[in-house]
Amino acid sequence: MKNYSLIFVCMVVCLVSFASAKSGIATFYTKYIPSACFKNKDQGKMIAAAGDALWKNGAVCGKKFTVKCTGPRNGVPHPCTGKSVTVKVVDQCPGCPSTMDLSREAFEIIAKPVAGIINMDYKKYA
Repeated sequence: MKNYSLIFVCMVVCLVSFASAKSGIATFYTKYIPSACFKNKDQGKMIAAAGDALWKNGAVCGKKFTVKCTGPRNGVPHPCTGKSVTVKVVDQCPGCPSTMDLSREAFEIIAKPVAGIINMDYKKYA
């Protein structure tokens, strides 16, 4: 009986976690320094620049988000890897068509780089 309870709890947590994700668009970039949030301080490779809708005058600087590819946005079939990645917002991407502009290294974890632009789900990392 204990095993069934644990399985049920895990299923509920997964469903709630997925349900709280927001939909958006992801692209990628390759020049990481300097950044709007951290200037010339290197923040690693699992990073992102926030599009205008997410930026909110820099309120998301340093915040982490878990991102997962949900499908194609252009003619590239099946771009998603099925994996998710957690990124830290280090920059702004003013005028970008995307919600998040991921580092190339983060993008290629969740999707084929040849796609260039994808649909995604994202949520704040707890």
